[in-house]
Parts: sequence; C-alpha cells; structure tokens
Amino acid sequence: MHHFEQEISIVFGGAAGQGVQTIADALVKVLKRNGYFVFASTEFMSRIRGGSNSTEVRITDKKRRAYVRRIDLLVALNPEAVDHLKDRITGSTLVFAERDHLAEKNIKGYIETPISDLAREAGNPIFSNTVAVGMVLGLLGISPDAFNEYLSVQFASKGEEVVAKNIAAARLGYDFGTETAEKNRIEVSITPADIPSDELLIDGNAAVGIGTVAAGCSFISSYPMSPGTGLLTFLARRADDFNIIVDQAEDEIAAINAALGASYAGARAIVSTSGGGFALMEEGISLAGVTEVPVVVHIGQRPGPATGLPTRTEQGDLNLSLYAGHGDFSRVILAPGSFPQAIELMQRAFNLADKYQTTVFVLTDQFFLDSVASVPRAGIVRSPIERHIVKTDREYKRYSFTASGLSPRGVPGYGDGIVKADSHEHDESGHLTENFGIRRKMVHKRLQRLEKLRLESPQPERFGPSDAGVLVVCWGSNRGVLEEALDKLGRKDLAGLHFCQLYPLHPDVGAMFENKTVIVLENNATGQFGDLLGREFGVRISRRILKATGEPFSVEEVVDALKEARHE
Repeated sequence: MHHFEQEISIVFGGAAGQGVQTIADALVKVLKRNGYFVFASTEFMSRIRGGSNSTEVRITDKKRRAYVRRIDLLVALNPEAVDHLKDRITGSTLVFAERDHLAEKNIKGYIETPISDLAREAGNPIFSNTVAVGMVLGLLGISPDAFNEYLSVQFASKGEEVVAKNIAAARLGYDFGTETAEKNRIEVSITPADIPSDELLIDGNAAVGIGTVAAGCSFISSYPMSPGTGLLTFLARRADDFNIIVDQAEDEIAAINAALGASYAGARAIVSTSGGGFALMEEGISLAGVTEVPVVVHIGQRPGPATGLPTRTEQGDLNLSLYAGHGDFSRVILAPGSFPQAIELMQRAFNLADKYQTTVFVLTDQFFLDSVASVPRAGIVRSPIERHIVKTDREYKRYSFTASGLSPRGVPGYGDGIVKADSHEHDESGHLTENFGIRRKMVHKRLQRLEKLRLESPQPERFGPSDAGVLVVCWGSNRGVLEEALDKLGRKDLAGLHFCQLYPLHPDVGAMFENKTVIVLENNATGQFGDLLGREFGVRISRRILKATGEPFSVEEVVDALKEARHE
C-alpha cells in the first residue's frame, strides 16, 4: 500500500532535450487548472544535449515555495536518471521506467512503464511526453479533462488530427496510470484548494519581468549569462507592447555603459547578468556612482568563483554587490523571497534608483528564477511610477549642493540648461576639479542619501511565535524553505526573519536581535549576510547554516539543522 496524503513529490529525470521540462510544464498547468497547489523546481547540467536533468513537481494541500529532497514518484526517462538521483531515492520511492532502461543495470523494484510503446500505439514516438503526463494523472486519480483542453489549445495550430492523436496518447497513458495505481495499491489523498481561476502560474523570470515592466522600464542592455538571461528574453518578447528598447550588448562592459547612457538621457534602465558578468561591470558601477546616474542591476546568482557551476544556484554575490566599484558611494541591495514580492521590489528598485540617483541591485538566483508557482492576481500590486526629473534653466548645475544631498536631476533637451556628466571628480556644474574642499563635500553628498535610504528600508518579515527566543534569519529565495521548515517543526521557541532589503538596513533592525539567539541560513560558504549584521549592529551569530554545493536547501535538511536549536 502506497498512500500519499496532503502532499506528494514527483520527479521527472532525463537528458537535456528529452522532454523533462516539457512534461513538467504541462503537468503543473493541468494540476493548477484542477485546483491543486503546485510548486516546481528544476536542476540541470550545463549542456545543450545529454547530461542528467530533473524537475520536481510538488502537489501540496497548502501553498509551498520550497524544494524537498524526498522523491515519492520518479519517472526516469533514461537509465542515467536513476544514477543521477540515487541519493534521493529511498525504499519508499516508486520508480517508473522503461524495461530497456533499467534491466541492464539490474535494478529491481521499479514499475515497468512502456511510455515509448504507448506513444507508438498512438501514432508516433513524439507523443511520449503526452503519454507521460496522462500516466501521472492516472496515478494521481485526477480527471484528464483539463489535460485534453490543454492539448486542444497547445496543438490547435497543427490541426485537428494532431490534437486528436495527442488526446488519444493522453488516454493511453491515463489508462495505464489508473491500472498501475490499482495494481500497486497507490492512493493519493490531496484535497484540491479553492484557487481563484484568475490566479497566474508563473516562474521567477516572469515575476521579475512583470515587475520591471510595471516599473516603467524603457531600456535593457545585457550580455546573455545564465541565469540572468531570462529577464532579457522576457522583456525582448514584450518590447513592442511596452516600448522597451532591448540591446543585446557585445559584452557586460558595453551593457552597463549603454544602460548608463540611456539613464543619463532619461530612460529607466536595467542590466541583467550573473556574478561572472557583473564582475566586468564594476568600473561602470563606479561611473554610475560619481555621475549620480540611476540604474537597476539584476544579478541572477550562480556558484562561483569564475565560471563555477553555470546552471546551479547560490547566494554568493551579496559581498560582490555590496563592495563593487572603487571609491565610496551609495547603493541599495534588494532580494525578493516570493514571486509577488519580486514584482513589488522591481518597482521599488526603479523608484529608489530615480529618487536617490543611485544604483539599486536586485539579487535573485537560479533556484528562484527557474521555479514555478501560482500567484494570486490580487497579490500583484502596481505601484505609482515616481519620476524625479526637473526641467532645467540656463543657471542649472547638475551637481549643486543641497541640504538633502540630492541635486535636481535634469536630462539633455528638457529645458534650457546644459546637463554635464564627468567621470572625474567635479564641481557643482560638472567641470573637472581637484579642489580638496569640493572633493570633501562631493564625497559627503554621494553618501548622505544613505541615511534617508535607511529610514525607507522595509522592516524584515517575521513569521512564527512573537516571543520566540531563537531567531532564524534568511534572505532572498530561502524565505519559502525556512517558513515550511518552521511550520513542520511547530516549535514555540523558533521564529523566522526574512530580509528583502539587505542594504542599507533600517536603524531599528538591531533591536530585533536583543536577547535572542540568532541563527543565519544562507546559500553561500561564509555567511555573508551574517557578517553584514555583525558589522552593522554588532549582532552575535550563534550558528550559521550554510550550503554552497550548487543545490538549494531542502526542507528536510533545514528541519534537521534546527532540531537541536535552543535559546542560549
């Protein structure tokens, strides 16, 4: 008897180009249409063809945003999938595979699954993906009606015959799944949720992209580098609809400089890259600092140093963005923990960049960008677009000293003034200077805005008992895994604290840690945010739960890591 109640983890494993992602994409859409909470995450090797990739699809009775190591059902599309995932396969894992795939490996205990034969019976081996989705629906006991509707839309342009053959293939898979579930006594009891029909199923790239469009972005210049490329392609597909100029630059140096030029002219500009690409942009970040030109930099993090693991995940670029560029000047660092928050923070990023004439970094990572979940349409909030451009007069001085430290920002052609920009130190009008007094005032001017940015920093989100003695701190994409781990532990002495703004931090943050035992959870090797908390507020970190293998944290390992946590 194999009974799954409240949740189930289904993993599809195979080679690049074999259809793993196609199967998972179709399944999550069908499950969502049937009213189920779904969360999907993908891991893949840096290869165009071959290798071993896998996608995990979780079906849960409440909304979750985390990866679990446990595999309940594994659909292995090639022999290598089982080898690749062997550390996650347990005695309770049900493995579905073709006989030819695993017979030669002398692996016992799998359920023979003739996906290829059923696809050929439907008319063509190309229908294997459709058969696989139908089979899983049969195993789960979920009606294939929504899948048939999906197929009718998906293949409508290819004619009625193709649609009919796909529906037939889905039925063959579904019947096999139903029979297999009965034969092997597989029961799944997950109650569908009351999900609004207008809830959107999106990935992290789309969330960041929606927020960027809503922010009024009018220019992106980037050199493709995974996983930051997803934002570039998202905006490129929608450039005509939203009047966005898309520039695929020849390298990252050109990308940041093009964005600064566009911003100088009045555009709302962004670049999207990863850590290795951003390393080339650092001189441009200093240029943005001295010229006080607003720009948003999206860094989709992956493991380094150098090329590192190009298609894996990590939170290793906080220090890179915090200290990037020579000299001292202001900046803001944001890191969303959910898709609705990503939409909100991208709008905040552009507004802050414009208001404070500074660089705003948005840190995501491969796990966040490639994950898929549903988002309530009501949770997508559109903020007002705040522009801070003035019409210049003949006496205009781009870098005039003011009480706030913010000079009125003009753009060329809007008014009668001349808008100068100089990468050297300059006076109020923008002319090069080596006057020590002016230099002192300019340095202070560029840093002065940090104090107001601190006061505008949002408070971290707390979840768990309000009087808990142990605070577990996380940032960015670890929001979901920490929330679920604490929920499963159910302890009154443990609470979570998620930061979506990492720098500058609100002055009141330090008081949150008084008389608390502080644990930091980070996907990097040293605990970069823990170091920042220590530097800013003198917070003593009792323990660091760190991971830098290229994998996200699983719910199970966070639960295990926190079992012995106690208030000191």
